[in-house]
Amino acid sequence: MAGRTQADRLTTASARGDLSEVDMILQNGADANEKNILNRTAIQVMKLGNPAIADALLRANADPNVRDPVLGLTIAHDASRDGFLDTLRVLVHHGADVNLIDNGGNLPLHLAAKSGHLDVVQFLTPYTSDPSQLNGSGQTPCDLARRHNRSSTAQWLETFVFSQQN
Repeated sequence: MAGRTQADRLTTASARGDLSEVDMILQNGADANEKNILNRTAIQVMKLGNPAIADALLRANADPNVRDPVLGLTIAHDASRDGFLDTLRVLVHHGADVNLIDNGGNLPLHLAAKSGHLDVVQFLTPYTSDPSQLNGSGQTPCDLARRHNRSSTAQWLETFVFSQQN
């Protein structure tokens, strides 16, 4: 029960973005990969706009590739979809795999393109093994950007993919 309480405290502090509380809980021996009562780890529920939280959890050996049990998303999918480039940089630096697909066949690049986060798309493309990969609906990241009226993102992806093919 004590471990469960510690995991719940860590996930709550991470979700709030309370770095000093996260650091204190980790220094007291909390397992950064232990799941809370809702079956989520601290990195899965952390405040995405706080790269320092991500860094603290990852330095404590949090798994950046743990998947959401419902949709198969990783924290890299979440950060990419929501446009948190600074957090995504920290995740990738600590080994987040941006080539993992969610249950819909989407890479983080698909989600960033669909949302029109050009800076995130530009960051992800060199790390993505196939920036033209089809998702479960048969769409590339560029297709999703076009479909959702993210014209500058679609144009950049078209140029990037064309330059890689030549």
